[in-house]
Amino acid sequence: MTYAEFFYEIKNRFMGTDVSDIKEHLAYQFAIEDEEAGGIFYVEVKEGKLFVEPYEYFDRDAMFISDPDTLMKIAEGKMDPVWAFTTQKLKVEGNLDKALRLKELIELKQKKAKKK
Repeated sequence: MTYAEFFYEIKNRFMGTDVSDIKEHLAYQFAIEDEEAGGIFYVEVKEGKLFVEPYEYFDRDAMFISDPDTLMKIAEGKMDPVWAFTTQKLKVEGNLDKALRLKELIELKQKKAKKK
């Protein structure tokens, strides 16, 4: 899987997630470590809207670093991000309190998927 394919898979999974109840600004950068699918993208919650873009985000709250398989399992809800961090499958840099809100975004995404 190439970076572009991986990024659009992640973006498609999250777009349409209702984040209108999240009033706090959240900005995450994801660094994917892989020869084929490696790259950087960001996820931002701003003014009740979700953005997922294939760019570097310098004013981020936290950065997540992992291999593509780990990140995909987290995005699919098959791996808890806190467990991934605890077992060192996911590295986190930055504001840990805001980083923990990633789990909330994943849970909102799963609610969206169940409604379909």
